[in-house]
Amino acid sequence: MKKTALSAVHESLGAKMVEFAGFYMPVQYSGINDEHETVRQKLGVFDVSHMGEIWVKGPKAYEFVQYVTSNDVSKLWVGKVQYSCFPNGKGGIVDDLLVYKFGDEEYLLVVNAANIEKDWNWLVSQNKIGAQLTNASDDISQLAIQGPLALKAMQKLTTTTVTDMEYYTYKVLEFAGIKNVIFSTTGYTGSGGCEIYFENKDAAAIWNAVMNAGAEFGIKPIGLAARDTLRLEMGYMLYGNDIDDTTSPLEAGLGWITKFTDEKIFIDKQFMLDLKAKGLTRKLVGFELIDKGVPRHGYDVVDGNNQKVGVVTSGTMGPSVKKPVGMAYVPIAFSKEGSEIFISVRDKALKAIVVKPPFYKSA
Repeated sequence: MKKTALSAVHESLGAKMVEFAGFYMPVQYSGINDEHETVRQKLGVFDVSHMGEIWVKGPKAYEFVQYVTSNDVSKLWVGKVQYSCFPNGKGGIVDDLLVYKFGDEEYLLVVNAANIEKDWNWLVSQNKIGAQLTNASDDISQLAIQGPLALKAMQKLTTTTVTDMEYYTYKVLEFAGIKNVIFSTTGYTGSGGCEIYFENKDAAAIWNAVMNAGAEFGIKPIGLAARDTLRLEMGYMLYGNDIDDTTSPLEAGLGWITKFTDEKIFIDKQFMLDLKAKGLTRKLVGFELIDKGVPRHGYDVVDGNNQKVGVVTSGTMGPSVKKPVGMAYVPIAFSKEGSEIFISVRDKALKAIVVKPPFYKSA
């Protein structure tokens, strides 16, 4: 197992540590519900140093990133971030990712921890035009400070104004006395906040500075389990659960990051145009369980006759919404908001209603 630069810190704080995506990671500290609500109400800090970072540079950088991602890179400017995915050439998804534009010849791709090697190999195999690729994943640490008080607390550590930053933007600044820190606002919890990228050698100093700056606001360290419940309450997807190499972006409801402009040429463009024209046969939907129980990844979705029609991709008892919620792929006939479906839990068909995420709506 790989360790992040902060593994020893997590152990010293009494975190329950597990293997995740090949890394030794904290799954929880004080408890999932407590950590979840800390982020919803105040602020919490996640070690997300296991995430991957790949630089694309040179005269062919723009053309390459435009080709391998589904979103329209021409809409980016320096300081702007974009959510996107890598189509896999067969109608599925290699990974979902963030694209940071640092210049016309410089982009940073932030990818999922479990897919770093897979993504790297995919990008290298598609690089027929000579873009300069660098896998910096092992050299960069990342913290996500999430919650409504996160930016206010982090402002104490930099002279650059960050409290007014718009969603999906970034700045390169001095943070906690460390120069050239990437400070972005792309949170995956639905409660606001930021992510900071820095060199591994600065990890302990930055962690301590973040914890000290957030102390007066009630900051706590947060594990992977609460990260999952927070993203699920927002209806945000997890690669490997809700999207993978067998799911198309259109089926997953990611048409909004799949741009079919005339000037954008990208992998699987024609496949997805044909799929759009032909019509989808299934769709990823959100649902709330009406009957008592908790839906989990892999549970069958059945119809009124107990015939399997789909599968649950993510499910939990939402700590903030106080009800069991989940996502599932179902046939188009069952995908309309308000449709009745059933989740098979221990051989019982529990009633559920299709609803449009997010399940959690902030005040």
